[in-house]
Amino acid sequence: MIIARIISDYSQVITLDDLTRKIKESPAIGECGAIFTFEGIVRGKDDTLTTDELVLTTPDTSKTRKELEDILHQVQEKHSVKDIAVIHYLGQFQPGDPLFLVAVSGGHRHETRAALEEIIERVKYELDFKKEEKGSAGSKIIMSGG
Repeated sequence: MIIARIISDYSQVITLDDLTRKIKESPAIGECGAIFTFEGIVRGKDDTLTTDELVLTTPDTSKTRKELEDILHQVQEKHSVKDIAVIHYLGQFQPGDPLFLVAVSGGHRHETRAALEEIIERVKYELDFKKEEKGSAGSKIIMSGG
């Protein structure tokens, strides 16, 4: 099972617990010995700078979702994990707000953790997201990979 969603508003709030529950409902759960999760949140302070608000966008949500699905299928095949669920939010956020949720199940911890780490890195560097951070240094734009 692959779940890949990009959500443009918080009217659809999905949590890591929701993703974990969905994975545990999968027929493949009997073959699993590990579920790894990740929740990427808005950082409010980095060294001496603060972020009061972050705006995350993508120019083409459908294209970005398709590219996300492609990444997840590649990772699933490469690491032989069973199920992957990813939620990526778009919109305006405050420090501590969740932006990116990932849950991965697999037979053993090693391949499951490796799959999770690859998803995190590939989503950050390969998908077309634009972050605008507003805070103590004014406004700063960060393109994919930043």
